[in-house]
Order: sequence, then C-alpha cells, then structure tokens
Amino acid sequence: MLLLDEPLGALDLKLRREMQIELKQIQRDVGITFVFVTQDQEEALTLSDRIAVFNDGRIEQVATPVELYEQPGTPFVAGFVGTSNLLEEDVAEKVLGERGLVSIRPEKIHLLAPGASPAGEHVTADGTVADVVYLGSATHSIVDLDAGARLSVMQQNLESSLDHALARRGEKVRLSWDRQHVVPLTAPQAGAAEHPPMEVSR
Repeated sequence: MLLLDEPLGALDLKLRREMQIELKQIQRDVGITFVFVTQDQEEALTLSDRIAVFNDGRIEQVATPVELYEQPGTPFVAGFVGTSNLLEEDVAEKVLGERGLVSIRPEKIHLLAPGASPAGEHVTADGTVADVVYLGSATHSIVDLDAGARLSVMQQNLESSLDHALARRGEKVRLSWDRQHVVPLTAPQAGAAEHPPMEVSR
C-alpha cells in the first residue's frame, strides 16, 4: 500500500491532469493499493476506484466515483462532490408533490420556454432567470423558482452564443428534469466541518 497525501496540490492545472494519468498508469503497473488524499473533487473522481468522504473526522460516505456523484447520501456529500441543487420540505412538496430533502445535479435540468410540456416522467417548475454565467463550453444559469428556491442549471454550449445566453436574464422559464434524477438525502450531521479532506483509494 502506498499513501499519497495531496501530491499534486502544488502543480498547475495542465501538469496536474497529466500527472493524474501518469499515476493511474503507475498504479496499474505496480499492482498495489494507492491511498490518495485530496480536496480536489475532480481529481478524486478521476483517480479513484472507491472514494471515502470525511466530514469532521468521520466517514460520511464510501462509494465508487459514479455512485458517489449520482447517488450522494447526505447534503454534505452532494455539495462537496460537484455542485448540487437542494430542495427542502415545503419547496420539495410544491415541486415534487412530497416533503423531504432531495438533490438534483445542475446538468440534469433542462431550461425550456414558459409553458413547455416535456414528454415522459419529467418534473417541471417555473421560475425567472436571475443570472447567467458564460463558461466557454457551458453556460451556468441561476433560476429563482416561483416555488421559493434557487436552482443552478448547467447547459453545454452546443449551438448557443454568448449574446443569446445573456439575453435570458430576467426571462420567465420552465425547468424540467427526469424524476429518476431526484436523489433523496438523509439529514445533515451536527457539527460538520466545512472543508474536510477526501481520502481516495485504489
């Protein structure tokens, strides 16, 4: 077993990504377990077979990268590994028809014209675009729901232009997402640390 404690933290982004590939190849070649400690979520998802997320010195969740991202168990994990929208109690009941605490990833949400009716088992919620952030390959929209929550929506820029994206500020829109992408969460633990380390093992 080899322990690696944030070995790539001081490198620039391009070199860090190159070293991630190199480390994965080294691990395959030597065939031993690597325990990799990092606070970089993308690095953890890229390098890991299994990830343990620590919160205030305790393991919050252990899972494969896909399971951890797609099925986070708590609000802490949902927010620490990637970006997540949370719907709580009253808002969840208005939007989903039942109370609780749930998570929806921004890239799972579709931004539609007001009154649009998507096919299939889709949840819809109306709102107003509060802000738009252009990220090059994607556009990040912040939408204030009529039901009382604020959701983030991430869309790839396949055809849209910057002018078109920014023009949506202040517009009424309808959000839509597949019901299967709504992930129920358990209540957060008391006294959770804001930025705990993430331990990654292969």
